[in-house]
Amino acid sequence: MPKTKPHKGTLKRIRISKSGKVRHRSANHKHLSSHKSGKRLRHLRKDPIMANPDAKRLEKLLFRRLRGRTQPKSTIKRSPSPEQRRAAQEAAAES
Repeated sequence: MPKTKPHKGTLKRIRISKSGKVRHRSANHKHLSSHKSGKRLRHLRKDPIMANPDAKRLEKLLFRRLRGRTQPKSTIKRSPSPEQRRAAQEAAAES
């Protein structure tokens, strides 16, 4: 059986956040913008977040599970802030 490899073309066009959301670049923004309205160009400037069904297709292309796609944000573990980390270290040193 050959190895499963992620789709490199897809990896170059998207960014996956820590929470598992997929950011991508809007189409129709590169050139020929003179006839497009300012409002349309402003909306195209933002990197939109991909919808869940599309992100599910990407899981198959990338051969990996995207973390936050189906689970609520409250269940995703966050990295502690430096203050929280210091407090945890002090509590561990005391005991």
